[in-house]
This record gives sequence, structure tokens and C-alpha cells, in this order.
Amino acid sequence: MHLYLVQHGTAVPKDEDPARPLSASGREAVQKVASFLARSQFNISGVVHSGKVRAMQTALLLSETLGPGRIVQECLYPIGPNDPIDLLYSAIEDGPGEQITGDRMIVGHLPYLSKLLSRLVCGDEYESTVHFKPGTVVALERGENGDGWSIMWVLRPELLGG
Repeated sequence: MHLYLVQHGTAVPKDEDPARPLSASGREAVQKVASFLARSQFNISGVVHSGKVRAMQTALLLSETLGPGRIVQECLYPIGPNDPIDLLYSAIEDGPGEQITGDRMIVGHLPYLSKLLSRLVCGDEYESTVHFKPGTVVALERGENGDGWSIMWVLRPELLGG
């Protein structure tokens, strides 16, 4: 099983739009990441997001570019910036859950994603593992016996240039 944790793209400031949709540069960066992943034979069965506009837009851009057949939906568990990670963590570890089966992408926010990643990989949500930036994708792989998670790779939009 693989998990892909994605921080949403750069959003407009709250004083410009309280809903905080993706900015033009945020859309462009997410599109670059999605195009790169599509060229790399990247495969996922579905994408879940927090329900916030910027995360939903990021999830839709990724899914549309990766090709048809991917379910995009709001996560059943609260995955907002400051939500506790326990419910989703348990669904992943105790799964397969209703949404967390197969190779899945989770689009969310900081510090939530950082805490989830650290707990999956290190067993401690307060350990530092990866410094996310908007549009970052972290690929995780579960051990062959279903034990433990390891980081396969990290992709940041700035690695793709321009």
C-alpha cells in the first residue's frame, strides 16, 4: 500500500478572499506537479481532501491531470490544519477503512500533514520528518508485511523549475 500526502497549493490571502482558494501561482505549481506525476506512470485509486476550498481545488487538479477513474471526495475524518490526527491515523493503521484502501492521496494542511507523516514514519507526531511547502507530495510505502511506513520520495514544485 502507498499513501501520498499532499499539502494544498498556495492560496490567496484571507483578507483577499476568506474562503482562501488557490492563487494563480498555486494552481500553476500544482498543475506542474500533477503533470510530472502523470508522465511518471503515477497511479492512485482515489483522493481525499479536507473540504477546505484550497485542498479541494488541489485534489481536483491532481486527479483531473492523472486521468479518469479516480474518486475525489472529502475525507470522512477531520483533517483540517489543527485537527487531531488520531482518527485518520487509526483508519490507516487499522484499515482498510472505507476511504483509506489501495493507493490513496490525502490532500490537506499544515501542521496536520506533518504530524500524520511523523507518526506514521517515526511513531511520534512531534518528530520532524519533512518540511512541507505548498504543493509538496510525500510518497509513503508500507512494509512488505504490513509493518511500518517509510518515505519513498518527496516532490516539491520548485524541483520542477520555472
